[in-house]
Amino acid sequence: MTLQGAVAVVTGGESGIGRASAIAAAAAGASVALTYHDDDKAADTVVRTIEAAGGRALAVRTDVGNEDEVEALFAAAEGSLGPVNLLVNSAGLNMSGIMLADMALSQFDRVLRADLYGPFLTCRRLVRGIAKAGGTGGRIVNISSIHEKAPRPGGVDYDAAKGGLAQLTATLALELAPQRIAVNGVAPGMILTPMNQSAIDDPGLLRAKEKAIPWGRAGTPEEVAALVLFLLSPAADYITGTTVTIDGALSLTVALGA
Repeated sequence: MTLQGAVAVVTGGESGIGRASAIAAAAAGASVALTYHDDDKAADTVVRTIEAAGGRALAVRTDVGNEDEVEALFAAAEGSLGPVNLLVNSAGLNMSGIMLADMALSQFDRVLRADLYGPFLTCRRLVRGIAKAGGTGGRIVNISSIHEKAPRPGGVDYDAAKGGLAQLTATLALELAPQRIAVNGVAPGMILTPMNQSAIDDPGLLRAKEKAIPWGRAGTPEEVAALVLFLLSPAADYITGTTVTIDGALSLTVALGA
C-alpha cells in the first residue's frame, strides 16, 4: 500500500483520526500537508514526528469552512510539496446535544460549515488543482460517522452534516470517475479520540459504553487510519462511491430487542 511520490492534504491532522492518518500516509511515502484550527503545538508535533521518520510535512492553520483559507492551504501544499493528489477530510465538530427547538441558526451553521462545507471546498480545490496541472487520478477519503445513518436526539447539526457528507461522497464518485479520482467515505463508530475524551478520562464510563459494542471495545485512531491508508492506496483502485463502516458492529444493534 505504498503512496511513494504522492502529496496528501489531511484536514484535522493535529489530533485523533486525522493525526493517525497523516502519520500513516507519510509512513507509506506520501508528503503531507496537515491542517489544524487552534492547536499549533499539536500540529507541530505531528510534523516533527513525520520528519523524524524521514518524511516531508507541513502544518497550515485552516478554517476548512472558509473558501479563502482552503485556497491558501492548497497553495501552500503545492508550493512546498508539489501537486496534491490525495485528500483526507477529517476536520470536523461533534454534535452539540442541543434540541432543534433550542438550536440557534449560528450553531447549525457552525457544524455544517466544518463538517460539510469543509469537505465540499477541499474536494473542489483538489479537483481543480489536478485539472490545472493537466493530470488525472487521485483519491479522496471523507471521514464520516455511523451517525450519517443512525440519528440521535440533540444531533440535528452533526447528523445532518454527516448525512449530507455521505451523499457528497457518492455524487462526487460518479462525477470524478472519468478522471480516475476515487471518492470514498469512512464511517467510524466509537473511536478513542478527543471526541470521546469523557470516556477516555473515565474508565467506568468507557466500560459502560463498550458494553453496547458487539466487538466489546472501542476502536483506535490507528485502526481507522489503516483503513484510510488502504483506500488511498493503489490496492483500492476499483473502490469508489462507498462508505466503509468501522464500528465493531455497533451500528447493527439498532433493532435488537424489537
